[in-house]
Amino acid sequence: MLLQIFLTFLKIGAFTIGGGYAMIPLIKREVCSRHGWITEEEFLDGLAAAHSAPGSIAVNISIYTGYHVRGKSGMLMAVLGTILPSTLIILMIAMLFSQYADQAVVRRAFSALKPAVVALIAVPLIQLAKKSGLTLKNAWYPLAVAILVGFVGISPVYLILLTIVYAIWESRR
Repeated sequence: MLLQIFLTFLKIGAFTIGGGYAMIPLIKREVCSRHGWITEEEFLDGLAAAHSAPGSIAVNISIYTGYHVRGKSGMLMAVLGTILPSTLIILMIAMLFSQYADQAVVRRAFSALKPAVVALIAVPLIQLAKKSGLTLKNAWYPLAVAILVGFVGISPVYLILLTIVYAIWESRR
């Protein structure tokens, strides 16, 4: 089981371009659908925890999943599987990039990946919005948060604290 956890997260880490958010649909498919290690509800809980914790979302969700499945050893295998491919790739790129960065084909390749990365982020966002109970009645809140963080520049920390205060206030009504 530990080897399976490691290999699963190694595959996720190796074949997902675009960082942690782009990994979310692949992680969800692997751990919920393919292996059945956690339910979709548990995945959403883990994703919320991963967003709340400092660090990379991909590493945080692998910590959550690995620990949930096999405790500390599962957590270690999931994290190693997640970070090993990107660590090796970054080391290789760092060694080669300075030699080839100015070549047109390299610039075009990186430019071509940008739309794919946007799509890889948008798809899980839409799926998670559907599963989290987002409706027209409550859609104002994530939209307002996105505007406040993205365009106004308000720190997400303040908005998280405001959300906690609001949730406590609502629970007492």
